[in-house]
Amino acid sequence: LVRDPSTIFFVFIFPMLLILVLGAAFGGGFRPKVAVLDEGGGPFAQDFVAEIVENEDFNVVIYDDSAGLLEDVERGVANMGVVIPVDYDASLVAGDVATVEFVGRLDQIVVQYRSTIEAIAADQSAVFRAARFVEDEGLAEFEEAVDSARLVAASSIGTNVVLESTGESVFGEDLGQFDLGAPSMLILFIFLTSLAGSAALINTRRLGVSRRMVSTPTSIGQILRGETGGRFAIAMIQGLFIMVGAAVAFDVRWGNLFAASLLLILMALVGAGGGMLMGAIFDNDEQAGSMGVFIGLGLAALGGCMVPMEVFPDTMVKIAHLTPHAWGLDGFAELIRRGGTVADIG
Repeated sequence: LVRDPSTIFFVFIFPMLLILVLGAAFGGGFRPKVAVLDEGGGPFAQDFVAEIVENEDFNVVIYDDSAGLLEDVERGVANMGVVIPVDYDASLVAGDVATVEFVGRLDQIVVQYRSTIEAIAADQSAVFRAARFVEDEGLAEFEEAVDSARLVAASSIGTNVVLESTGESVFGEDLGQFDLGAPSMLILFIFLTSLAGSAALINTRRLGVSRRMVSTPTSIGQILRGETGGRFAIAMIQGLFIMVGAAVAFDVRWGNLFAASLLLILMALVGAGGGMLMGAIFDNDEQAGSMGVFIGLGLAALGGCMVPMEVFPDTMVKIAHLTPHAWGLDGFAELIRRGGTVADIG
């Protein structure tokens, strides 16, 4: 195993990369990155920027050139961008239309949060319309009227919208950003590596190593235990690496460590058993390797490692529990989300 660099990548590095990607894309605690460029730097433009920065839903990064902002949005470094033109303040003072440029890709996040930027613009626009009315009535200069309008807007009683969640959250309110993806990748790769590793068992048989072992005083039981122990050891090493790595790098909370360790041992045993079964059934190592990947990914998808079982229909949940993956995910969900113990996952 350790002499094959590609195996090292798929056993240790690739699972951690997938946990990172899944957590960043679908995990909780996500705040979209908003690139903001204020080309004019006037007081009204600064107020607009301040409103965006104060929004807790956004992770705001200030840019100093439009080319860099546009490139980062195109490459996905930033989810969206807001460009306030150089003549923003001058247009407002003159009573002209001031246009704020919104830059974003056509994805769900941009569509969802664009309305927030529009609401900030609408609030500021209401203040300016009120100030313009005061100026047109000859009661005050525009800048003075803006200050008065802001005071009135801040003290006025508007409609208060309160959002309340009913029922129980599917994943729990305190679920970490990577807590959902880490157990899925742990179980997926334990089985994927174990099943694909059946090719090594077939090579042992094809090269005559098994026959030479049988010709020694070593018993059949010892040989089987040794081969199974090798598969189990690889699954355990990979599983421990993912668990410890996810806890250190991504602050994944595995819950009761004793119960999580027992569950990992069970999953590694089942994965090793699956690898031994495939090594006994198939005659060709290339066939076993490719089928191991195919079966491993198929079982993972069916068992809820690709899409959370919480979104499965009831019938699909029952079908999913024909796989060991679903039972393993149930166990980790009990430990991570509900603080379960050995008795709870028994």
